[in-house]
Order: sequence, then C-alpha cells, then structure tokens
Amino acid sequence: MLDFMPKTVIKKDGRKEPFIKEKIVISTVKAGAPVEIARKIADKIEKHPEESIKTKWVRKKVLDELEYHNPEWPKRWLNFDKRIKRLHKYKG
Repeated sequence: MLDFMPKTVIKKDGRKEPFIKEKIVISTVKAGAPVEIARKIADKIEKHPEESIKTKWVRKKVLDELEYHNPEWPKRWLNFDKRIKRLHKYKG
C-alpha cells in the first residue's frame, strides 16, 4: 500500500500537472548529484503530505537539499533550470 497520494503540481501561472518524480531526479543529477542522492531528494518531496504542491515550494526544497549535500549543486541546478526554461520558451 502506498503511504502517499499521487500529487498535483501547481505551476506559477496556475496550471496543474501531475507530479513526476523523475523530473527532480534528472535535474538534480544534471546539477551534479549522484543518482542515489537525487532519488532521495525526489522521494522526500513525493512523500510531502499535501496533495497539491506549488512549483515554488518544490524548487526551494530541491535547492535546500542540494545545498545540504554540496554548495555548488544549487548553482548548477539554477543554470540547468534557466536553460530548460529558455528552450521551452522558444518551442512554445
């Protein structure tokens, strides 16, 4: 039995989308975290008791966890996040 419910992520513009844990794993690995740590970070966020979570909250938690493990990783994550958002802007 699962000890958590499937989550919904509330985007900055108010749109809702399903929580996809692998997005956190991929972005934290791109920031330099080993896969084991990336999965632990994603698991912590997934187990948060709220059914709906805001991207702002997810971002802060990811950055806090990365900072805890290595002060360089949040900087890399922010750079990765910026590049991804730029790509989506041009595709949209």
